[in-house]
Amino acid sequence: MRLDKFLSNSGKGSRKDIKQLLKSGIVTVNGKPSKDPALHINEEHDHIMIGDTPVIYKKYIYLMLNKPQGYVSAVYDKRLPVVTELVPKEYAHFEVFPVGRLDIDTEGLLILTNDGDLTHRVLSPKSHVDKTYYVRTAVPLKQTDAEEFKNGVVLDDGYKTMPAVLEICENPDECLLTIKEGKFHQVKRMMEAVGNKVIYLKRIKMGALRLDSSLNTGQIRELTEEEVILLEEKE
Repeated sequence: MRLDKFLSNSGKGSRKDIKQLLKSGIVTVNGKPSKDPALHINEEHDHIMIGDTPVIYKKYIYLMLNKPQGYVSAVYDKRLPVVTELVPKEYAHFEVFPVGRLDIDTEGLLILTNDGDLTHRVLSPKSHVDKTYYVRTAVPLKQTDAEEFKNGVVLDDGYKTMPAVLEICENPDECLLTIKEGKFHQVKRMMEAVGNKVIYLKRIKMGALRLDSSLNTGQIRELTEEEVILLEEKE
């Protein structure tokens, strides 16, 4: 990889900023100053420093967003705000995208990354990665609803869902719902299939990864290595 591209991918500024950095002579490669932007380096083995500070290269980034309502789970939309607008500037150079979708009026756990392979694995129908939602409904839920969900319900287009786990909370118009699929508006359509309606929806878990309760709505933080693994784990 070219040295200037390495510095850019490491979030060290614009092309102009990096040009100035290299001109200043404070960038070293394996202990030797380098002003050559075209110098080819091995990003995994060479040691690059800016002054006394080592530059740590990351190929992939994994971010947890507590998605607010009013944002589209996309990189671009002509009319509406998109979730990538919430990404802090220090992560902008990674050009992240959302792993799957949450409806515009749905809140909660959304992963943003530039790792296409992980995204494919998590979203693949073969993976059946569990997704758990906190749901508030228009009318109280019944134990018979839980039994129907356990057997799979037939949606408005005739599709029968995979078995789902419906845990009714102490307040019967609240529940935790765990599904293995990601059909369009699936949770809302499942509730409609049993004669109910979703009035509030928040994803709280993907795989074995839980939404960080300390993240306020609209906030983002980087996942730890352990949390990235949890994303694909099944409990």
